[in-house]
Amino acid sequence: MITRRLVTGLLAAPAVLRGALAQGSAWPQRPVSILVPFPPGGSNDLLARPIAQKLQQALGGHPVVVDNRGGAGGIVGATAVARAAPDGHTLMWGHIGTLAVNPWIYPNITYDPVRDFAPVALVATLPSVLTIHPSLGARGTADFVAIAKRSPGTIPYGTAGNGAASHITMAAFADQAGIELVHVPYRGNGQMLADLLAGRVAASFAGAPVVLPHLREGRLLALGVSSAQPSPLLPGVPAASDALPGFALVQWHGLVAPAATPPEIVARINQVVNGILGDAELRDRLMVEGADPAPRSPAAFGQLIREELERFRGLIGRAGIRGD
Repeated sequence: MITRRLVTGLLAAPAVLRGALAQGSAWPQRPVSILVPFPPGGSNDLLARPIAQKLQQALGGHPVVVDNRGGAGGIVGATAVARAAPDGHTLMWGHIGTLAVNPWIYPNITYDPVRDFAPVALVATLPSVLTIHPSLGARGTADFVAIAKRSPGTIPYGTAGNGAASHITMAAFADQAGIELVHVPYRGNGQMLADLLAGRVAASFAGAPVVLPHLREGRLLALGVSSAQPSPLLPGVPAASDALPGFALVQWHGLVAPAATPPEIVARINQVVNGILGDAELRDRLMVEGADPAPRSPAAFGQLIREELERFRGLIGRAGIRGD
C-alpha cells in the first residue's frame, strides 16, 4: 500500500548506513551507478547518459556509470535500487511512470515509491504533443475536442503501451475534456509512429522528440503541448490548456536513492546535480531530447512525487488502465 510519508528514521540503521553517516560529505568513495530501469535507447536512457557524463566531470573524473536494467515496466530495476545499500553510490533514474503511475496499474508491484526511495534531484520535465494525422482535419485542440464529441468512440489514438506516458497523458486529456477515444497500444513508439504516419491511427500525445522530425516535414500536425506554457521546441504551437483550461501534464525525470540514504549525502548529490543543470552544453543536449532542466530541492521533488501519485490514482481508476 502506498504510504503517505517518506522514511526518515535512522535509529535502526545497519552498519553500512552508520559507515555512510561517518563519511558525511566525503561522498563518493567508489563508482556511482545510475540504474535506468528500462532498456538502452529510450527516453529515460537518452536523458540519463548526458547527466551521468556531466556528473562524472563535476566529480573530477570519479566514475559514474549508467546501468540499464529493464523489465516489467521498470519494476525490476526499481526494486533493485530499493534494496541497494543506502550510501549514495546506487541511484535510480526515476520517471513519472516508475514513481507515480506503476503503483496503480501493477497490482503486484514490489516497491513503494514513497517508502522505499529518498528523492534526490528533479532533473528535467518533458512535454508531450497532441499530434494528429492531417486526414483527421482538426485545426487546433478545440477542434479536435469538437470532432471527438460529435463522433464519440471513433478516433483511434496510438501510444507506446498500456500505462505509458503517452497513454496517461491522452487519458488525462480525454477525462478532462469529456471525450471518448479509442486506445490502440503498441510495444514502444516505433510501430505506433509508423501507423500514425500512415493514418492507421489518427492521433497521439507523444513526447516531442518522437514526432518532431515529422512535424517539421509536415507529415503530421501538432495541435497543442501538454505543458502549461508553449515549448520553445515548437514555436507557434500553443499549450493545449488554451483550449482546455487547467490541463497540464508533463513527463518528469529525476534521481532517487534508497530510502535510508543519509540526508547529508542526498543534499550533496542534489547540490552537484543542480550545479550541472546550469551547464549550457547540457541544457542544449537536454533540449534536443525535448526536455527542460528543472532543478529542485529533495523536499520539493518528494512533494511532486506524492502529488502525482495522488493525481494518477484517481485518473487511472476512472480510465481503467492496467499494465501489460
